[in-house]
Amino acid sequence: MGRALALQWGKTKARTVENNPLNVLSQRILPSAAKLAAALLVIALNNLLSGCSWFGDDEVAIADSGEQQVYFEAQRHLENENFDMAVRTLQLLESRYPFGRYAEQAQLELVYAHYGAYEYEAAIEAADRFIRLHPQHPNVDYAYYMKGLAAFDMEGDFLAKFVPTDDTKRDISHIQEAFAEFAQLLARFPDSPYAPDARARMVHMRNMIARHEIHVANYYFRRGAYMAALNRGRWVVEHMQQTPSVADGLAIMAQGYLLLGMNDLALDSIEVLKENYPEHPSLNAKGEFDSVYDLNGLNRSWINQMSFGLFDPPEPPQFNYRPRS
Repeated sequence: MGRALALQWGKTKARTVENNPLNVLSQRILPSAAKLAAALLVIALNNLLSGCSWFGDDEVAIADSGEQQVYFEAQRHLENENFDMAVRTLQLLESRYPFGRYAEQAQLELVYAHYGAYEYEAAIEAADRFIRLHPQHPNVDYAYYMKGLAAFDMEGDFLAKFVPTDDTKRDISHIQEAFAEFAQLLARFPDSPYAPDARARMVHMRNMIARHEIHVANYYFRRGAYMAALNRGRWVVEHMQQTPSVADGLAIMAQGYLLLGMNDLALDSIEVLKENYPEHPSLNAKGEFDSVYDLNGLNRSWINQMSFGLFDPPEPPQFNYRPRS
């Protein structure tokens, strides 16, 4: 830039001397004027180059202060729970300063900002990206933890915050995904500060998965698919030990075996149920299995019998025992 200005200044000066009618006088004083002009040119170039250097340093200082200012602005939005603006500010920080000193922290906090803005899929994507780019980061366990939280809340119903609903009666694929994410966190970082909360959440999710299987078994009973119902109950008993749904799993097994005519296996399930859960509603005071279809066959009301099955038909067996913890 300084060099271009100097060249332009020289061309202008040459044209002025050539067209001046007093060129004779100019020629006489040219040597001294040339020396003076050269000296002024050197001074101007030196000042111009020095100015460019100062301006460059200012640019670096401004860039540094700009990065810090944007980061602090993002922190202010996070503290005020203005997560939409926090997302925008953190994305701006990363795009402007991808190799700045706040870049990694901004990527990590972007996960939380997306989660706070109910953008759960974006939170998972941001967490995956952070794990991929910084697998050895000291806080990478936080990314795994946030993946589990986001997956758990992904299918959450907005009305569920105000009206109580049973999430186990709906699709639980997101719960299974969250369970897997927390399991990965515990496997990789068993001493993480987020490990205790992850374990507690996994216990809750395990109970939800088991209860969901009971609901599915009840559905199969209503559809007359007794073998399918039996398999669901057996899966709970075999894979979901220490969950409250095991009691219903045993009752479903007993009911399924009875409906399929496998009384010996039904008696075994009833004995285990009576030994471990004597207060289960499918057992009467004598400890006998009491259901719409028991060892004595189908229990029909007198109205149903008198109407030859036209009125008051037996309801399909349903199990929903939830003992108090």
